[in-house]
Amino acid sequence: MSGLAAASRLATLGHRVTVCEAGGTYGGMVGRYERDGFAFDTGPGLLTLPAVYRDLALKTGKEPLEQLVDLAPVDPESRHLFPDGTDLALPNASRGGVGQALDAAFGTGSGALWNAVVNRGRTVWEATRRPLLEEPLPADPRPLHADPYPVPPRRGLARLRPAGRWTLADVAARELGGHPGLTALLHEHALRFGFDPRTAPAGATVLPYMEQSFGVWYVRGGLRALADAVYRRCEQRRVEFRFDTRFEQVVERDGRACGIDTSAGSIEADVVISAVGAPAQDRTDPVPGRVVVLLALRGERPAGTVHRTVVHAADPAAELAGIFTWGAPLADRPTVQVLRPDDPSLHPAGHETAVLTATAPAGGVDWTEPGAADRFADRMIAHADAAGLGLADRALWRVVRTPADTERESGSPFGAVPRPALAGDRGAYLQAPTEQAPGHYRIGGAAHPGGGLARVGMSACIAANLIGPA
Repeated sequence: MSGLAAASRLATLGHRVTVCEAGGTYGGMVGRYERDGFAFDTGPGLLTLPAVYRDLALKTGKEPLEQLVDLAPVDPESRHLFPDGTDLALPNASRGGVGQALDAAFGTGSGALWNAVVNRGRTVWEATRRPLLEEPLPADPRPLHADPYPVPPRRGLARLRPAGRWTLADVAARELGGHPGLTALLHEHALRFGFDPRTAPAGATVLPYMEQSFGVWYVRGGLRALADAVYRRCEQRRVEFRFDTRFEQVVERDGRACGIDTSAGSIEADVVISAVGAPAQDRTDPVPGRVVVLLALRGERPAGTVHRTVVHAADPAAELAGIFTWGAPLADRPTVQVLRPDDPSLHPAGHETAVLTATAPAGGVDWTEPGAADRFADRMIAHADAAGLGLADRALWRVVRTPADTERESGSPFGAVPRPALAGDRGAYLQAPTEQAPGHYRIGGAAHPGGGLARVGMSACIAANLIGPA
């Protein structure tokens, strides 16, 4: 998606753009699987910060985004099912409504605790929005390694302990009182993006702030329709596409990028923009990825079904160990996100689709081992059904996708989750020209400002602004 976004922007600025794609189609991780009249997104299923793609539509053509795709807010934003039987529905883009829902589910005062944390996430957003999301990575990125989360003043005996660096788990323990439901809610935002809440900076509170402030959106026909729309915009701007053409290396002359070598030969260029993943390295620590189960369901979507349901882990500590500790067993009942869109275009009449997703280790697990993927998928479905979703008995068929599939199709090392940049994460976010080769820019999930549909769109905008008109 970053390549499509950058191509459409640069072609609009007058450049002659050629896109080389290793696969047979466009869109990268925003893929699609079709069978027997059923259709599924194989990558992200929901959109946050649609303003990124509204800006793309505005800057590259006359039609606004809403004329290119059918965009609708998801309401309620999500339903959360907890191990103790608590059933919580959160409204979309309503901070006050979220607080009321939490009070009703967890007791009076729960909403105030949560909203205080999210308000601190707003402070993080205001401090980092421009330098971390909208501007090129500075020559000295060390200021971004500081976490702007406003740690509350310590009282009592706590003042005698060293302050140290707060993690998201510290926020849950110290500001949410360790409440298991609120903790699970906060940790799920990190886990969904491949962050370990025990090590993620407290500034990760920006994730629930963004979601609850700017809303969550669905594209009719699935998010693949968004990739279709940006691809059409590229075609209108006469971008040339070369599919089944794998990038091999950047060609340099006199210390400057002057083209690329591909599986189909060399291509000369004045500027090279690379949206490939970071090089794979030997890893001895688990790398988070995703296991996705595509379910074709018999029968109509039940009335009142929520678009997004999260069934939280039965044993959160065991789940974190299984994902982030080398050699630890995978959780029997992991956190499972279930997407069930009310979208007739995705299935035959009288049926329904469901997409189940769980964060799981990508590195350190052999997902190609016979039966490994199906065993974990069985756990995911059983956990969802134990919470009352009733999916297994209605399943016509299923397809299980693991990090091994992600790696094969997208080139992401180990099939890892492309993570968003977070202030305080001390990650190495790339935005070129690189020092070794001026004229070579990096975009996409492995570049500044990190992974996710919104951020890869931002990386394309940053690169286009750096390159400028032809």
